[in-house]
Amino acid sequence: MSAGDKCLQEGRYVALSGGVGGAKLSLGLANLLGDRLTIIVNTGDDFEHLGLYVSPDIDTTIYTLSDLVNPDTGWGRRDESWNFMAAIAQLGSPGWFRLGDSDLAMHVERTRRLRAGESLTAVTAHYAECFGIAAKVLPMSDDPVRTIVDTDLGRLAFQEYFVREQCRPRISAINFDGAVSARPCQIALAALAEPNLSGVIICPSNPYLSVDPILAVPGIKEALKACDAPVIAISPIIAGKAVKGPTAKIMEQLGRSADAVTVARHYAGLLSAFVLDKCDAGRAVDLMLPTLVTNTLMRSLDDKISLARACLDFCAELRKGAQR
Repeated sequence: MSAGDKCLQEGRYVALSGGVGGAKLSLGLANLLGDRLTIIVNTGDDFEHLGLYVSPDIDTTIYTLSDLVNPDTGWGRRDESWNFMAAIAQLGSPGWFRLGDSDLAMHVERTRRLRAGESLTAVTAHYAECFGIAAKVLPMSDDPVRTIVDTDLGRLAFQEYFVREQCRPRISAINFDGAVSARPCQIALAALAEPNLSGVIICPSNPYLSVDPILAVPGIKEALKACDAPVIAISPIIAGKAVKGPTAKIMEQLGRSADAVTVARHYAGLLSAFVLDKCDAGRAVDLMLPTLVTNTLMRSLDDKISLARACLDFCAELRKGAQR
């Protein structure tokens, strides 16, 4: 049995995830690992809308892992209807953030449970159980951390920037309000401290909007540095372009080169190795890190599983090398 096969059968893994790219790789990993996977999800995008607590990245993860996600958008539920939005528009309520009829149930029930005193961790675990998800899906914190962007239109909450303004404003800074006093999810910290942890995978999510909020929660970055397992990251940038979303645009507006090498350097001090797409193979020599070059574009389920398997095998190779 190879080291990679052994890790597939025995090892435990943690993924840091946000957005559609993170959910896609999480699905591939979940297919291979089942309940041996813990996914720490960004909640910096969370906000209250129409009186309801909305957690976009958690819901995208839940829908993706349960095969309910809208395949055309990568978020929301498939075969959705929009009667609620049509009705509330007649009442003059803001309709820039659309809540589908089936999706609405998630937000209503989450809001009810949170107001009854349950934690976001407990509510998320309940949803995962309801949808038959074996992997642990965890918020980065039960405390509110909110991504706020400074733009040429002023300070905007993330969803205002991303959805209402369609990423048009120019960003000059990104802040994570509440991060300093937030407490990390204790189950997440325990997963990072497990003695049989075989790898930590930072998914190809936006480093600045999806991963940085997780790392801003006190204790998580320290736990990553302290864990014995290899920590690898997959670039969300391929040939200078973001696979989805405003990653490349934001990098340029923040004065950074929109390329995979910049992403790797953004995680300086955390990574054991990095994963590049084949289109960027020539940049491997610039990384000063062990590098896996493979296909990172995930169009199909097979693509997601293939990339996940490559990441797990890479972690096994790194562990084997460290033990020599």
